[in-house]
Amino acid sequence: MEIKLIRFNSQVDSTNGIMLINNDFVAYTLEDEQREIKVYGETAIPKGKYEMALRTEGGFHNRYKKRFSDIHVGMLEITNVPNFEFILIHPGNTDENTAGCVLIGDSQENNSLVKDGFIGKSTQAYKRIYVRISEALLNKEKVTIEVKDLTDYFNTVYIETTNKAQPDYIQPKIVFEKLQEINGNILKLNAKMDGNSIN
Repeated sequence: MEIKLIRFNSQVDSTNGIMLINNDFVAYTLEDEQREIKVYGETAIPKGKYEMALRTEGGFHNRYKKRFSDIHVGMLEITNVPNFEFILIHPGNTDENTAGCVLIGDSQENNSLVKDGFIGKSTQAYKRIYVRISEALLNKEKVTIEVKDLTDYFNTVYIETTNKAQPDYIQPKIVFEKLQEINGNILKLNAKMDGNSIN
């Protein structure tokens, strides 16, 4: 299973994004802001590709075992993130509900307008997505999550959908020069037809 987290708007306190599973949209995401230097509990994880696992210990696990007793088999953990640990995917509504983790929901407000960002219908989204990911992990399927910015995603999509033998890229300057050359030739032809000579 391949999960993609695509960030499209990072502000002072939060980062808006979307989540895809096997390239299908499944939820909106909300994270802490992106930073060059990590601030504990206030920083989104770095871009990259990570493996998912089920975390079956800790406070979140114990609480969710009671809260979601019908489906819970462990927390959805993003593993091997440099300088981060215990990064989970879980419900929540604002930047205040995460300390580096990824919140998911079925609605979202633009964090350019709402300081801490806002994600709604989070429990609904979590229950739906949790079952898909946890079942894959229980079936010993490799589950990865790739974290990208929107511009990275579009560049990847472009590269993946073009032929390997790509045509040469023609720079605008070369096109302009060719057009000037063609225009010059047309002027010379017109002049010859009128009986004039242009050097």
